[in-house]
Amino acid sequence: MPQIVPARIRAALLGMALAFGLSACGINNVPTLQEQAKSAWSEVQNQYQRRADLIPNLVETVKGYAQQEREVLTQVTEARAKASQIKVDASTVTDPEKFRQFQEAQGQLSGALGRLLATVERYPDLKSNSNFLALQSQLEGTENRIAVARRDYIETVRAYNTEIRTIPGRWIAAFMYPDAKPMETFSATAGSDRPPEVKF
Repeated sequence: MPQIVPARIRAALLGMALAFGLSACGINNVPTLQEQAKSAWSEVQNQYQRRADLIPNLVETVKGYAQQEREVLTQVTEARAKASQIKVDASTVTDPEKFRQFQEAQGQLSGALGRLLATVERYPDLKSNSNFLALQSQLEGTENRIAVARRDYIETVRAYNTEIRTIPGRWIAAFMYPDAKPMETFSATAGSDRPPEVKF
C-alpha cells in the first residue's frame, strides 16, 4: 500500500508538470490571440453600426434646412444602404475580398458624411440648431470610437498574425490549429488624405 500512494503522487505531480509545461510553451497563444482579434473585430462592427444608426436622424435634420442639397443627402443615404448590405461575420477577417468590400463600403459612407458635414457650412441656422449640434457631436464621437476600435483591431490582428507566422507559433498552429488563417487588417482608403470637395 505505501508504494501506491507515492505512485499516485508522482502521477499527479507529472500531470501538473505536463499541464504547466504545455501552458508555458504557448500552445494556447493561437486561439487566445484569435479570440482577441475576433472580439476587436466585433467592436469595429459595433461602432460602424452606431454610426449607421445615427445617419437617418442626421439626414432628416439637415433635410429640414437644406432641401436643395438633395444630391448630397441622397449620396449619404445610398452609401449607408450599401454599407448596411455588406454581410460581415467572423469569416470576413480571413477573406481578403470580403474585407476589401466591407472597407470600401465604409470608406464611401465616410466620404459621403464628410461631404454632408462640409455642405452644412452653408447653413448658419442649421449649424446653430440644437438637434443638429447634438447629432454632429454624437457622430464625431462615433468617428473617434471607430478610429480607436480599428486601431485596437489592427493591433490584435498584428499579434495574432505574428504568432501564426513565427516559430514556435507557426508549428503549433500547423499541428493543433490547422484552420488558423492570417486575418486582414485595415488600410487607408484611396483619397482619404484629401478633404472632401464642396462646390458652392
